[in-house]
Amino acid sequence: MFVIFGATGHAGRLTAIRLREAGLPVRAVVRRADQAKEFTALGCEIAFADLADLTSVAKAIEGAQAVQMICPVPSGHADPEYAMRTMIDVAVQALRANPPPHVLAISDYGAELDMNTGITGLFHYLEQQFCVSLPRLTLLRSAEHMHNWRRVIPVALATGVLPSLHHPVTRRFPAVAAQDVGALSAALLQEGPPVGATRIVSIESTTRISPADVARVLQQETGREIVAREVPRDQWSAVLTRAGLSGKHAQLIMDLYDAQNAGHIDFEAGVTAHRFGTTALADVLAPLVRHAAPHAQ
Repeated sequence: MFVIFGATGHAGRLTAIRLREAGLPVRAVVRRADQAKEFTALGCEIAFADLADLTSVAKAIEGAQAVQMICPVPSGHADPEYAMRTMIDVAVQALRANPPPHVLAISDYGAELDMNTGITGLFHYLEQQFCVSLPRLTLLRSAEHMHNWRRVIPVALATGVLPSLHHPVTRRFPAVAAQDVGALSAALLQEGPPVGATRIVSIESTTRISPADVARVLQQETGREIVAREVPRDQWSAVLTRAGLSGKHAQLIMDLYDAQNAGHIDFEAGVTAHRFGTTALADVLAPLVRHAAPHAQ
């Protein structure tokens, strides 16, 4: 049984689909009954679990041949760092008590860094905890998801300006489509556990992108003039809190982009296997534009 946490996300959903296409048994872990229908239709077994609840996580992994673990940053929480660390600790406790033959944990570019990297620092904590607790472990480090631009696409469509915390807007950085992460995860799970040391695999798109590239694609999709513009550093906090984020969440994001803009977060050469997703930026952004366009009028 392949147990997929985060099955309702872009990456987790694709992992479940690919494993089912291969005829493999999948247990999709969801939080609510209304999320189960699509996975039942795929032929998945359903488990209900809250990553902050040890009992439900332990029950979800019973009988697992392999477990894909995704610990998402809880965006609606007043203190997302505390909440995510709690989820990581719960996951480790459950997996250590009943270790499956293989655990694959979704991590982040830059997770190897022992420094203040904001959100990426939470994945550093995840890797530390998993590595000392689980002997048959694959860490799949993902570059920044292209889907993250969905948050500011409505602003770009309404104003013609794509706001960016990436500085400068012409600098290209590693990014990847979430579905490529899910597809690679499914392939690695089918390969089985590593022999010996923890296996670390990183994935990004074949082409690195810049905010200017994102604006160019949005312009092509809409026929409107759209330009990328840096949000001044001293305005970041106000912009993020106006968007509904807590002060602590905003700080995690600011620390992350400070580290990115300083060039600290990238592929860790010489340590990880480097894989590449094939989904183009335009293929990710086009449906996001179609969804956002009616709301940007």
